[in-house]
Amino acid sequence: MRRICWAPAAADDLEDILNYLGEHHPSLVHPTIRKLYDVARSLKRFPNRGHNGREEGTRELTVAPTPYIIVYGVEPEIVHIFRVLHASRERR
Repeated sequence: MRRICWAPAAADDLEDILNYLGEHHPSLVHPTIRKLYDVARSLKRFPNRGHNGREEGTRELTVAPTPYIIVYGVEPEIVHIFRVLHASRERR
């Protein structure tokens, strides 16, 4: 089974999500962060769940019912989580 590797940018994204929700929607912090981790962990077994990403070599998975998208890449032994972005966030 593959392992999950979180890029520093993805870890920063999670911290930003946690901080934002903690300030604006405290009751959503735990369920949202738990959902994001659970979906990321599911990529160990089902790495092709998402669709082809905007950038070559990436895949994207919308984490319903949240507004977040996990941007990731798949190697034979590793799933790299590159970013966790809000769907409305402008991407570069």
